[in-house]
Amino acid sequence: MRIISFDPRYRDDMIFLVLQAKDALGCVPRLNEDLLDVSANYLQQGDGFFLALSDDDRVIGCIGVQINGESARLRRFYVKANAKRQGIGSQLLATAEQFARAHGAKEAVVHMGDPAHYWESALFYPKHGYETAEYRWMKKNLDPQNQR
Repeated sequence: MRIISFDPRYRDDMIFLVLQAKDALGCVPRLNEDLLDVSANYLQQGDGFFLALSDDDRVIGCIGVQINGESARLRRFYVKANAKRQGIGSQLLATAEQFARAHGAKEAVVHMGDPAHYWESALFYPKHGYETAEYRWMKKNLDPQNQR
């Protein structure tokens, strides 16, 4: 497995992954419009988008990072259902946080979505230092100068 910055060659495979992941979570698999043009919606804005690729060069995970001043919002974080619990999500998250720090973010925030579908997120993020900020939002301090 390797993690790369978004490459348009993998766009369709990434979209398929997201739809498949949503279906596995019991959600209606709808496409998020920003994923149709990741380059314009993330990369050209100075934001980041990362893909996890399997050994056979298929997309098995993705995460987007939008920088807004000292805050980074994590978006479109999915791991293929049959690839979960193998450290892929942890590696994608670490890559996103590293990108955020390098771009001046002092905190990362994430919207948790509907708890009926995204219950795994409520277990995953606290293991990586995220705390509840407000209803359906979690955040993590990324500033090494301000660690508890």
